[in-house]
Amino acid sequence: MRLLKNINLLLPLCAVLIVSACKKDFLDKAPLTNISDAEYWKTTNDLQLYCNNFYAVFPAYTGFGPIGNFTDDADQGSDNMIAEQVNTTINGNRTVPASGGGWDWAQLKNINYFMANYQKVNASFDLVKPYVGEALFFRAQFYFDKLRTFGAVPWINKPILSLDDPTLFNARLARNIVVDSIINDLDKAIIYLPTKASAKTSRINKEVAMLFLSRIALYEGTWEKYHSGTAFGAVGSDGSKYLQKAADVAAALVNSNVYSLDNTVVSPTNYWNLFNQTDYAGSREVMLWRRYEIGVISHNWHRYSIGGAGRGITKNLVDDYLCIDGLPKSQSSLYQGDNTLVNVTKNRDPRLQQTIYVNDGQHFISTNLPNGQANVVFVAPALLGGGTQSNTTGYQLYKGHNANYAQQVVAEGGTTGLILFRYAEALLILAEAKAELGTLTQADVDLTINKLRARAGMPKLIIASIVTDPNWIFPMLNSTINEVRRERRVELACEGFRRDDIYRWAAADELLVGWKPKGAKKAQFAGAIDAPTLAKYPEDANGYIEWFKNNTALTSGYRFNTSRDYLAPLPTNQLTINPALKPQNPGW
Repeated sequence: MRLLKNINLLLPLCAVLIVSACKKDFLDKAPLTNISDAEYWKTTNDLQLYCNNFYAVFPAYTGFGPIGNFTDDADQGSDNMIAEQVNTTINGNRTVPASGGGWDWAQLKNINYFMANYQKVNASFDLVKPYVGEALFFRAQFYFDKLRTFGAVPWINKPILSLDDPTLFNARLARNIVVDSIINDLDKAIIYLPTKASAKTSRINKEVAMLFLSRIALYEGTWEKYHSGTAFGAVGSDGSKYLQKAADVAAALVNSNVYSLDNTVVSPTNYWNLFNQTDYAGSREVMLWRRYEIGVISHNWHRYSIGGAGRGITKNLVDDYLCIDGLPKSQSSLYQGDNTLVNVTKNRDPRLQQTIYVNDGQHFISTNLPNGQANVVFVAPALLGGGTQSNTTGYQLYKGHNANYAQQVVAEGGTTGLILFRYAEALLILAEAKAELGTLTQADVDLTINKLRARAGMPKLIIASIVTDPNWIFPMLNSTINEVRRERRVELACEGFRRDDIYRWAAADELLVGWKPKGAKKAQFAGAIDAPTLAKYPEDANGYIEWFKNNTALTSGYRFNTSRDYLAPLPTNQLTINPALKPQNPGW
């Protein structure tokens, strides 16, 4: 097969797949009908309908299994969470596929077809450009996904209308050249897209594109910096221009004051409540989200979050939270140990007890039950020995859980919205990009990290007086970068960012290789979980749950190959049909 699958090469000229044009909930509608291409490209409504299809690439709550982005840290592979089964990617078990393997270009085909035809619409460019901006955004999104997966890839920005088109046999371009093209698309999208104030409900706006651009620039800037001199680096590029781009765009977004943080009054649930709302229309922080509605499209997320969804948070993540005096647990007299869930969260960054369930009488599984029934209080994690209703570590995910009984009792009864972009990420990007450039000032920290800490009820980070943490994950890096990375990990915990962070920092040797994930102290659950079931959970010599202890695939810890596994292999059939795609990715 060529670069594009032959069977999917041409956008059908007779039909275009259409989804609902409803402004409010088009993200959630299934395709409604087909419209003849001969009658298409007449109005801006045609453009809107066409672009609606692109939104399907965003994460979604599904009926079973993965629960939106809240399980990505486990499913993609990271040190934050583990699933029931050993992650084959971070354990070095992947093989070169004969075909497939993510080498799918159908979305790009549809985007490029739009870009070649939108000019046919009889309307002023002012009316057309928001949809051109959306198409450019989604082309950038498509290529960013390919970059993260394969690194160097061919760049195609036109529709391919013939099997003889030589574009099908293009060579791969260096990753930094691909990124330059991605950024060029997003720079244009930012010009074309309306601001939040004038954008249609639930559609991508200028500020979302700015956040996405800064995310990509930070990714590539740090990738090139930390992979420099390796087979994964970008020859002749050290990433600094991308770090500066990330800082500049994130700063422009922050200084625009279009968005800000929600729930800034400190409370025991203000952070938790960010992630369990059914309607984010009035949010100052949530920039784009997926709406759910009974009778239209809904989900089962809360039927699984009750029991852990077959995943668990690791001790490694829990240990990274500071104490409320701003000190790491090893340096703070306030640390109460980790013999119980109550102790491990006491006097810690309040975001910890809003991320994991704690049996303190204040964490509810279900509320608002019918017939005056009492609220269901969390007593112990769902240590059931396996299954989608089970937990793997003793640290059960609480973040994102909606305790309202109505969200849990009926199959497909969940309507909690799914956050796709939120403003807090912009603050973290700005801080990290400047820290990597060596230009981060206390004023920058006060504008970014300290706003997040203030919401959490934590002391300010003062970069001139950071206390050394003997357990810093990156002791070879300066204290500022270590603390900026810690803040990012804590604020964005279990939102699907951690795998990319590990890869772009070239940090698998510190975080994954030889690592055996642990959980909570097992003994604390002896009274709440029956003995035969609890016995299914192995523990290490210090009494911490070690779910994979008896798994022969992990006897020596994760076997991530740092000379190979940062990128996926190209399928062999593509290399055979198009030798210009060679060489294969490093190590494969």
